[in-house]
This record gives sequence, C-alpha cells and structure tokens, in this order.
Amino acid sequence: MIIPVILENSGLLPSLIRPSHIEQLCSWGLTHLSPTRIFNDFGYKLFLRNFASSLLLLVALPGLASTSISYFPLQQVKLTTGPFADAQQLNVQYLLALEPDRLLAPYLREAGLATKAEPYGNWESSGLDGHIGGHYLSALSLAVAATGDAELHRRLRYMLSELRRAQLQMSTDPQLKGYLGGVPQSRKLWAQIQQGDIRAELFSLNQAWVPLYNLHKVFAGLHDAYQFGGEPLAKTMLLDYGDWLKRLVSKLTPAQIQQMLIAEPGGINESLVDVYQLSGDQAYLELAKQFSQQSLLEPLLKQQDKLNGLHANTQIPKVIGFWRVGQAGGNGVGNSDWQQAADFFWRTVTEKRTVAIGGNSVREHFHDAADFQPMVEDAEGPETCNSYNMLKLSKLLFSQSGDVKYLNYYERTSYNHILSSQHPKHGGLVYFTSMRPGHYRTYSSVQDSMWCCVGSGIENHSKYAELIYARDGDELLLNLFIPSTLDWPERGLQLQLATEFPDANGVTLRVTKAAASLQTLSIREPDWLQGQPLQLLLNGKPLTVTRSRPGYLSVTQPFSAGDEIQFELKPQLTLEPLPGRTAEQHQYVAALYGPVVLASAVQPLGKETLQFVAGDGRMGHIADGPQCPPEAAPLLVGESAEFLAGLQRVPGVPLAFSVNAPVKNPGAQPLTLMPFFRLHDSRYQLYWQQMTKAEYPGFIEKAQQQQQAAAKLTALTLDQINPGEQQPEVEHQYQGEQSRAGMHLGRHWRDSTAWFGYQLADVAPVANGSPLRVLRVDYFAGDVGRSFSIWLNGKKLADVSLPVSQQLRQPGSADFYSVDYLIPPEVLALSSNGKHQLKFVADPGSVAGGIYGIRLMRQEPEK
Repeated sequence: MIIPVILENSGLLPSLIRPSHIEQLCSWGLTHLSPTRIFNDFGYKLFLRNFASSLLLLVALPGLASTSISYFPLQQVKLTTGPFADAQQLNVQYLLALEPDRLLAPYLREAGLATKAEPYGNWESSGLDGHIGGHYLSALSLAVAATGDAELHRRLRYMLSELRRAQLQMSTDPQLKGYLGGVPQSRKLWAQIQQGDIRAELFSLNQAWVPLYNLHKVFAGLHDAYQFGGEPLAKTMLLDYGDWLKRLVSKLTPAQIQQMLIAEPGGINESLVDVYQLSGDQAYLELAKQFSQQSLLEPLLKQQDKLNGLHANTQIPKVIGFWRVGQAGGNGVGNSDWQQAADFFWRTVTEKRTVAIGGNSVREHFHDAADFQPMVEDAEGPETCNSYNMLKLSKLLFSQSGDVKYLNYYERTSYNHILSSQHPKHGGLVYFTSMRPGHYRTYSSVQDSMWCCVGSGIENHSKYAELIYARDGDELLLNLFIPSTLDWPERGLQLQLATEFPDANGVTLRVTKAAASLQTLSIREPDWLQGQPLQLLLNGKPLTVTRSRPGYLSVTQPFSAGDEIQFELKPQLTLEPLPGRTAEQHQYVAALYGPVVLASAVQPLGKETLQFVAGDGRMGHIADGPQCPPEAAPLLVGESAEFLAGLQRVPGVPLAFSVNAPVKNPGAQPLTLMPFFRLHDSRYQLYWQQMTKAEYPGFIEKAQQQQQAAAKLTALTLDQINPGEQQPEVEHQYQGEQSRAGMHLGRHWRDSTAWFGYQLADVAPVANGSPLRVLRVDYFAGDVGRSFSIWLNGKKLADVSLPVSQQLRQPGSADFYSVDYLIPPEVLALSSNGKHQLKFVADPGSVAGGIYGIRLMRQEPEK
C-alpha cells in the first residue's frame, strides 16, 4: 500500500510517522500532518520529494495492507474429527455436569431472593462468588454456536431468565438499578465506592476479592450470550448493567477510578467498549478509557518493558481492552498508538517471556525476562488463563495486520497449552502447567473446583473453530490445519478440510459446493516448515500459486464442487532452548515436531500415589506433591544433534518417538516422546536439562547438596508466605493499609507505611516439651533506614531496624538474608485453632519491610 503524505513546514523532518497517523492516512488517503517525534522501530519505507515549504512522502505500508480481515461465525465452521473435536465434545459434557441453580445462587442471594440450591463451594463461596456463573454464560453461548446443542441452549436461556429476575429485584433500589452480581455484600461495597471511599490493594477492593474482575465475567457473559448465543434479552441486560456502572462512578474523579484499578479489574475496559458499540453512547467509550490503567499503558506507549514482577493475567485483559479502545477511537484517542501499545505488549510476552507450549508466568507472575530459571525450578508454571487471554489478543492483532506471526503463536499455544489443559477422559481442567522436569499437573473436579482457570477453561474448548478460516473481502484464508467444514453462503462456497495431523501429514481441502465466480484461496505456510514450501495439487495436478500475501500461498481460479486441493505438511524434529539463560546455568531444551511439543512420562518417586484430581481445598489447583530432584530426572548429556539423531518413530503408534543416547536416565525405564497434549496422570518431562559429559559429575554432587538443604528446610517449615503474590496472600488472609508490593531481583516483596499482616497456620500445635516455633523473615540487603515492629497474636515479637546486624542473620546470598525470631510459648498459646495473626507495623514516619519471605518453622534442634 502506497500512501501520499504532505508534511507542512518540513524543516523538522521525521524519518518515520506515528502509527496513529498511519491509520488516519489509510482512511483519508491524503492529508496534512504537523512534524512529530521520530519512532524508530516500525520499518515504514519513505519516498521523499520536496515541494517548496512542504514535503511529499510516499509511505509504503506492507503491514497495514490487510485491514479487512474478519472471521466466520462459529455456526459456519464445524469441527469434524481429531483431538480438537474430541475436546470440544468432552467440554459439552463438563458444561452439562455443572448445575445452573448452584451457579445462580450468589446472584439471587445478593438480590435478596430465595436460592433454589446451595451455592458451589471453593472459590465460589470464598469471596469470588459468581465468577464461574459469568464464565458459564460465555461457555454456553460459544458451545451453542459451535455445536447447536439444544440442552445447552435451554440452559443459556434459563440462566438469563434467572439473572434477569435478580437484576430486576436489584433495580428496586435506585442506587443499584441495573446491577447484577454475586460479589458478597454487594450493596455495602458499591455504596462505599459511589461515595468515594476507595481502599484498593492488588487483589482486593475495600476488602472484597477483586470485585471488578468478577463484574467483568458477568459483562462478558452477557455480551457473549447476545453475540454468540443470539439472545436479545442478554443485550438488554448488558445495557442496563452498563448504565449502573456509569452511574456508580459518575461523581468519581479520573484519579479515583485509577485507584480502583489497582485491584485486579479483569478486562472491564473491553466490556465498556462492547457496551459502547451496542448502545452507540459515546460516554461508554470515554468510560472505557477512564477504566484503562495508565500505569500499565504509559510504558507500553513508550515501547518500554516494565512487566517484571507483575501479576501476569491481571495485565493481559487490560491490554486487550487497550486494543479495543484504540480500535473504537474517538475523543482524541490515538487509535494506532493504543493498538501499537498492545502489539508491543504481545511481542514482549511472546518473544521474551514465553516457553515452548506458548504459556507464560511462574506462580502467576512475570519473572525476570533475562532469567528463566524459576520456570524450570518452580512447580507452579504457566497459568492457563494467561494463554486464554493471549489467544484473544492474538486474534485481534491478526485481524488488524494479517501478520502470520500471530497465527504461529496461536497454533503453538492451542496445541500445547490449551489442548493439554483438559483431561481427555473426565474433562478436568488445569490451572498450572509445570515446566519443572519430573513434576505433574492437578485437574479440576467438576463439582468441587471453581478456579479462574476452570472458568476460562470451559470457554477455551468451545471455540477451537474460531480461527481455522478467515476472510479478506472475497479472499478465503486457511490458517490452521484442523479437520472441519466451512459454509460461506455469501459466496456460495462450502469446504471440508480433512487431515490426521500431527499423526499424519497429508491435508485435503475438498470443495463440496462452489459458485461459478472466481475464488481466491490463500493457505498459510507455517514457520515450522523451516523454508520447505508447500506443494499444492488440484485434483492431482500441480497448482500455480503466488505469494502476494506474506506467509501464504495464494491460488486464484474458479473452483467446482468435487475439486480437491491436496498438500503435504513436512514438520521437522527440533530442539528449542529455554530463553533467558545466565552464564552460570545449564541449558534446557524442549523437543518439538513441527508446532507440537513432545514430552516423556517420568516414573513416580518411590511408591508414591499422587492425587491428580483436586478436592475442594482453596489451593487445590496446585500440584503440591513432592518435587522430583533435578538429578532424578532424565538428563541430556551431550550434543543436541546427537539427541535428535537418536529419536526414532515408534511403529504402530499415532505419534511417538523412542529416546536413545545421549541421555542419562536414572529411572532406567525406556523413554518415549509423545505429544504433550496426550500425556496425562503422570509425572512428565517437557524441558530437558542439557550439559556436557565433563559437567555431569559436578552437577550431580551440587544437586544432591542442594536437595539435602531444601529437604531440611521443608521438614522444619510449618507454613510459608510469599508476600506480594496473589494466591499466597489470599490464602493467608492478607490485610493492610498504605501497602505496596512488587518484585526485585527476581523476588516478590511487600512493605507499608502503616501496617500489613497475614494469618499463619500451625499444623502441629505446640505441646509441653515439643520444639518451639521460629518466625523466619527474609529481607533485602539494600533496604536501610527502615524501622518497624513485628507482632504475633497481638503481642510484640520484635523491633526491627534495617539493615539487621550481621550477627542475627542466617546464611544467605549477597542480596538477601533471613532473620529468625524465636516465638515465646506464651505468644504461641494465644493462637486460635492453630492460626497465628502476624502483623508488620511501621514506626511513625518509617516503612515496615520490604518483606521478601515468611516462614513459620519448628526450632532447629541444638547440634
């Protein structure tokens, strides 16, 4: 695309122009622009010609050539066979196993109506009440569109009718007209907010667990019920809901709204764009901008990566909202500026913070992009919700640019994280997918597990068909190689895609109905072909193709019913290194077959019996069994080429490879690599630690020493808190005032100019003669001049002045140290049912913390 631009007063010539200007130029074709600052990383080609005091630029914009890409409704794309179709059907059974009246109970309770069933437990009864109900609306709507299932449609209509009843009952209170939600004590909470009483922490708003996040699920559910489920009542409810939110914050300042956004808000800005587009009321677009967190947006606008330490899935929905606000435009928003900010975020996450399966985060947070060691050391690897949202963002970005890099990521993540997160027999869903060699996953129980990744999970497996095909005017794009049918009635075209990929590589695209008009078909050439071009055949004869669309092979000719386009995919076996390795760390590599990550089962530790299905515990989503010692997991000792050469296809098995040299396998059992999405109910290895033969003996010795020290610490530990992380703080009933949290040198922290505290659990109450307890607190060596006190069970345990003297420190690193505080028996005796109340209180004018770690421990016996 070549666009003419006239720059007035061109004494200050920018070498590039802003993305926001580009979008305007695409619309206007020719315009006048004032000089602007130079942006150096977009790569537009400029052709210059002087005209007196103005300058004519011809701007070549290949990245914006495809601006009309759109997607087919799920009703027009049907999955036929294969793992994605199986997962979709299993998800239908999961949806049918959930009980609507139990999901509705929090909404009816808050409206003052009688409930028809007991609410679900777990997260649905511990502060996030109602969030699964919102996801359920979305999942039902997507599944109805994808499958046409009549019972799911009946449930969708029943959910809407009952929710409408609750909404109308709420509306008898003028202050709550249009409100709908299961947030506990909704009336009290929203009255406080409306009056400007806002007390926001990272994961609580006025001591309620992320209520804006909860609201977003309901907003999104109503929107999806209208868009995908075709239910007009949902639109009415959504507009009423938007009116309530608009009134709620009508007297708040922009700064107060920004203060609310400190507490995880989900994608509330995206939902407000939805309301704007359905209502046409410009006030909602303005509100969507006000609900866009500036502290996240501003660095992204400047192309700055400030993500280290942030709670990952708190950020991704906000960024989706940034893109949507930018797309909607209006009132001075630089459309492409906001959309480019979203794209910069996407690139930062996918290029610097993502592992082989497409997932990101450790213990829910973005770790240091330069150090991925926590990814293979911690049991709590990538969170499924993150990938759910990254796929949503990828879909938006592809529609804007048509760049196949978004599809390459989408495909990789769909196969390896999303598909693998569902158990193939009972349909249970995964929260954390550990990258630690030799660990395992825990799956949800349909009646007991109400985690966020259950909510996003029941949506994930209903929309695999959303991006298989796309259209750009009359051009049909084939993006993903998933068995399916397409009905394009506007063009009189019907297709059937047949393949057994990745088990077999042949693909057949059969035309079952075609109009006489000329058709253009473009087939994506994925990056994993590694330069081997696809060879297209039409009814057995070679096709003439063009490469007019980057990343695709295009065919323009008439097609007739019965025509078959055939081609062979040629995936390669490759090893992909884990990013972010420091000089002191061994390399980790993952094996892939094309886009499919391969993994191997790892034998159990001893005679253990692992619990693969979670109960109803608050932290049941964590696979908290013993961790496999590094030296007990299989190791790659040698060169990558030798490892790849030793992989042999196993005959008679859909897709599997036997593993031979150069592997050290302490388990001694034969190792077989298979698609990770097929490996369940087992310890597994996805990343292989790699070293030379000379390094191996020293590695074993060091690993054993570290394992002994870790085992000793674990045996002494009764409870542990990682301050500043969401789940540990929620689990330990965090409270505080004027408190902050962040990440420094790879570790999370919390401090306060007032106070903050937690509840510690003593699983073995102290009896006469038993070991006493110690409170171990971790500090940063660079914190100085801070003074505070530590209180336990209402009694002062210690006065602290940072830095603590060397004599009181436990052995540690140069950056961090620990201090043990002996807990007197009389203070221990003040616990309530084994629960200790811990507080850190700042001295006047000072700061309590930073606190980098907390352990309640048995006192180590005297040597």
